[in-house]
Amino acid sequence: MASRPLQLVAAPLLLLLLVVVPAARSSRVFSVADYGAAGDGSRYDTAAIQAAVDACAAAGGGRVLLPAPGNYLTATVHLRSRVVLDVAPGARLLGGTRQEDYPAVSSRWYVVLAESTTGAGVTGGGEINGQGGAFVVTPSEVKNIMVYLGKLIRLGTCIACSLHLVRCDNTVIHNVSIFGDFNTPNNDGMDIEDSNNTVITNCHIDTGDDALCPKSSTGPVYNLTATNCWIRTKSCAIKFGSASYFDFKRLVFDNITIVDSHRGLGMQIRDGGNVSDVVFSNIKMSTRYYHPLWWGRAEPIYITTCPRHPDSKEGTISDLRFINISSVSENGVFLAGSKHGLLHNLKFKNIDLTYKRWTNYTGGLYDYRPGCQKMVKHKTGGMMLEHISGLEVDNVRMRWARGSLKGWDVNPLLFRPSTIDQLSFHDWQSVDVQ
Repeated sequence: MASRPLQLVAAPLLLLLLVVVPAARSSRVFSVADYGAAGDGSRYDTAAIQAAVDACAAAGGGRVLLPAPGNYLTATVHLRSRVVLDVAPGARLLGGTRQEDYPAVSSRWYVVLAESTTGAGVTGGGEINGQGGAFVVTPSEVKNIMVYLGKLIRLGTCIACSLHLVRCDNTVIHNVSIFGDFNTPNNDGMDIEDSNNTVITNCHIDTGDDALCPKSSTGPVYNLTATNCWIRTKSCAIKFGSASYFDFKRLVFDNITIVDSHRGLGMQIRDGGNVSDVVFSNIKMSTRYYHPLWWGRAEPIYITTCPRHPDSKEGTISDLRFINISSVSENGVFLAGSKHGLLHNLKFKNIDLTYKRWTNYTGGLYDYRPGCQKMVKHKTGGMMLEHISGLEVDNVRMRWARGSLKGWDVNPLLFRPSTIDQLSFHDWQSVDVQ
């Protein structure tokens, strides 16, 4: 029988890290109930959970169990090396909603914190709920305004926001479901920041902000593989950046389903870092417009590099492969390098792009945010190209639902020849459909 996914629910920012712990270390189980946890969702169980963690660490490691049924309300709990927090199916770990329970500096707000640890982790088929609704100041169907809630869990030298790894190595994230408030910003699904050798498999992400988001703030990101995932977001499903001070190398995204998202596959390279050797394969998606307060303009593929500020360094993007991609979208593909940050060697193979409109939001805008030109009025076409050296298109089909494309230019390609060279098209079609 397949294991139940761990549920991450309704947290403005929240992290889960699953790590492999040697069996001998994880054989001992310390139940928080044995240390006085009430599990009634009203009394704080912070002291009991911490006592179980400390006893587990003192014994050389193992599992700290939150048994079911139970709702375990807590402020910050400090994990230790070789301690795995096990949230059983039917159990919930609830982040406290009193700001005074957390440090004065919001960037230090965590429910589970493990710094300078090895072999620490979180697992189980239960639920971690950040109770993010308690931090909404002004509810809005367009975009909530809320108090900033920092991170739910920090493990090792890893920090997390819905799931945020920072400076982690050899991390495995498997069978995790994340449910964020669809109207709340800053509740990314998984931020992979300055972390290397990461594997993400069989995950479900449904959230308001970016879903899978590699970032390079203090170091490079390389050897990331994400497979067999389902995503819905009001921002970008897979987005590089916008923190992009260091390089991204050898990343693979395969067998991904993206549903009703504001943007599909995206790169916002703004800070001088470079991207190379990235594969997107076997991806099905639908992208649509939402309110322009959210970044994104319904692009299935959005690859950009430009300076965040006039004096910022421009990074480059090279050696990208898009293989076996299909989309139904309200906007076209957007490939925009910059004068000193060209896009090099992009390959599209076996691509099926269907263009149609089904929302009432205004089109005719290109979204360069953050920084750069911001929002620019522009005709909308199948692909918009600028500052590219090397683009290969092989077996690409554009399908146009003409009756639903009011305001479109309906040109397959829009570009300025002076900014483009080394284009190759083979078996490329542009056809009308009902």
